[in-house]
Amino acid sequence: MKSELLSIIQKNFPLVSKPFASIAEELGSDEATIIQLISQEKENHIIRQISPIFDTKRLGYSSSLISFKIRREDIDSAVKVINAHPGVSHNYEREHTFNIWFTLAIAPDSKLGLTKTVEILAEKAKALDYIMLPTLKLFKIAVKLNTTGTDAKKEVVVKPKRKAIELTPLHHKVIALAQHDIPIVSEPFKAVVNELGISYKEFFAILNELKEAGVMRRFAGILNHRKAGFNANAMVVWDIDETKGDEIGKKVAEFSAVSHCYLRPKYSNWPYNLFTMVHGKTTEETNAIIKEIASEIEHFSRRPLYSTREFKKVRIKYFTPDFAKWEEKNLELDTI
Repeated sequence: MKSELLSIIQKNFPLVSKPFASIAEELGSDEATIIQLISQEKENHIIRQISPIFDTKRLGYSSSLISFKIRREDIDSAVKVINAHPGVSHNYEREHTFNIWFTLAIAPDSKLGLTKTVEILAEKAKALDYIMLPTLKLFKIAVKLNTTGTDAKKEVVVKPKRKAIELTPLHHKVIALAQHDIPIVSEPFKAVVNELGISYKEFFAILNELKEAGVMRRFAGILNHRKAGFNANAMVVWDIDETKGDEIGKKVAEFSAVSHCYLRPKYSNWPYNLFTMVHGKTTEETNAIIKEIASEIEHFSRRPLYSTREFKKVRIKYFTPDFAKWEEKNLELDTI
């Protein structure tokens, strides 16, 4: 039952007052058993957290994938510099001369902006070189590991229609309070609802409104890939014809083992423009998936970049003072 449970919380975590009772009903179990199982999986670090996944850009934040070229002896100090920024959610060492890869988001009211922030981080981290790789086109972003082994090899990727929305102070307050890992209790949303002073009905209506608008991608359980048995996770970069980017990106996104698929810019020192995350339980399995993808798309070259170390993987905390505090400490570097 554990594999089915992990599959459910990744794909369709119920937004109701008693979600674990709802999951129990679906699995033919009881609420106490489901709570116990999920608590165990969190203690075993298989489940990282259960929380909403927001679209950074839809919230007004600017963001980019960044890679630094760091000397081996400077990696530890560089990682401390990078991880100290509140907008860094993921940070990995990968097998390349551009060896440190992280995602960076900047608040809507940033005084420095994305480019200047990267310049400051690069200087403090003693980067020999760096590249900024913002998203030009998103084809897929959905980490749903095949824990049951029954998922189809390919899936239909439907781009949801977004409803227009104007974020109000109440929306901001809901996002700020609901963005944290939920407690594993019968009514995990009770404290948030009480603090907001609204009913469950209004709370879930707001979350669903945010989802329909694309501000919240989904509410889901996030697994620790390696702890869940997926030990070979590669960021595969491809050099493709930009004029065929849409066609190729959509085709690659159909593979269930691909969780992320983006078109990004090329540079003189970086020839790859299609980025995909491919997940497998073994290197052989992942390489076989990459080979199959390669047989179906037109490309000039490709390179799998396996992560060798994970330095940070967290959810960004939106609408907090942390971003302004970081900038206050580092604004002086912009004036030197």
